[in-house]
Parts: sequence; C-alpha cells; structure tokens
Amino acid sequence: MKNSVGLAGEQLVADFLQKKGFTILERNYYKRFGEIDIIAKKDSVLAFVEVKTRRQSKFPLCQVVTRAKQSKMVLVAKEYMAKHNYNSVDCRFDVALVVGQPFELEYIGNAFME
Repeated sequence: MKNSVGLAGEQLVADFLQKKGFTILERNYYKRFGEIDIIAKKDSVLAFVEVKTRRQSKFPLCQVVTRAKQSKMVLVAKEYMAKHNYNSVDCRFDVALVVGQPFELEYIGNAFME
C-alpha cells in the first residue's frame, strides 16, 4: 500500500496531466508482473507514467527507474493495450519526479523507449 506522500505525489501528477488535456484512464494499474502508476490518454497518445515521490532527494530520482522497472512497465503496457484494443495509438513511457515540501514536479515525457 502506498503512503500518503506517494499518493499525494500521484495526485499532483494526475492533476498536471489533466491540465495538459489528458484523460486519466487508470491509476495504480497492477498485474502480477508489474504496476504502472498512471495511464493517461490524449488524442492518439497513451502515456504510461511512473511517479517517484520523495520528501527529500538524496540522489537523482530518475535513477530510481531502473532497466528492470522499465521492462516491467513495458510488459504491463503491452498487456493493457491488448486488453483494451489500443492498436492504433502511439504509446510513450513518462517519468514524473516529485520531491520536497512543498512538492516540486519534474515531468519527463518519453523518458525511455520500449
């Protein structure tokens, strides 16, 4: 279960995406082989978003999204796209870094490729 800081960070990112015109399709989409924090859609683009939230940054949060985590996200994204028949959309993998009190958001679109 996520802690309140993590949930607050995810809400901040969801609000940010909605302001950018995205529709939030899923939050904490879980499969046995992985989880995606937010799945959002805008026009013909599906964004699979990993959110990393910390009260303070001891090291760059972008280092937290390891190659193994990326592989799991790709597997979950492929399953989601097949299940929901998203054949004619572009997908991308984004990373949202939320740090501090008050929160500061750094959003990295297309953070990595499949």
